[in-house]
Amino acid sequence: MLDKKQKRIMIGRRIAEELNDGDFVNLGIGMPTEVANHIPLGVKVYFHTENGMLGVGPAPKPGEEDKDLINAGAGYITETAGASYFDSCLSFAIIRGGHLDMTVLGALQVDQEGNLANWMIPGKLVPGMGGAMDLVTGTKNVIISMEHCDKHGNSKILKKCTLPLTAAHCVNMIVTDMAVMRVTEKGLLLEEIAFWTNVDDVIKATDADLIIPEKVGIFGNQ
Repeated sequence: MLDKKQKRIMIGRRIAEELNDGDFVNLGIGMPTEVANHIPLGVKVYFHTENGMLGVGPAPKPGEEDKDLINAGAGYITETAGASYFDSCLSFAIIRGGHLDMTVLGALQVDQEGNLANWMIPGKLVPGMGGAMDLVTGTKNVIISMEHCDKHGNSKILKKCTLPLTAAHCVNMIVTDMAVMRVTEKGLLLEEIAFWTNVDDVIKATDADLIIPEKVGIFGNQ
């Protein structure tokens, strides 16, 4: 088994392989931000944050934080050469206008139809949906970055989401600490498994029905 840091790095590195040169990308808070640490050589991407910046750089070194440079999750960021700033209206026009190539988000639940629930647990106080609803409906490619099971060992990949949806039929790909799955018209296709597990264990850990191809790839064994 891997610890949380190892899982985060493995998932972030695998999702980074999906980046294309010139992509405009929005990373959600938490685990998705790891993607920025694994950009392939020769690939230039432009990170967007919905509070009004394009050209987000990596997190600053300790002691070099600028209180005026934060992302939508209130985390400190840096700027890259040529970065631009704008108000929320323009930021969401970029999102809603379909100008983002990819968004990477965490999730509470995803199901085999590509439905996403990532903003509310009934009975718990939440500040609101934030920009997730706009991001998943306005972005060309939606990738979910998360652990395969919750802290109680229950699958987070279901036949049908039971929590309030962020959006329906919006997810293209799911990358967890156990597997890479792609949402297709026929269902959830298992493309790869993590190096430390096997297909049978992935099936057992997944509530959703999986389509198992003849050849399943392996990831994370760098």
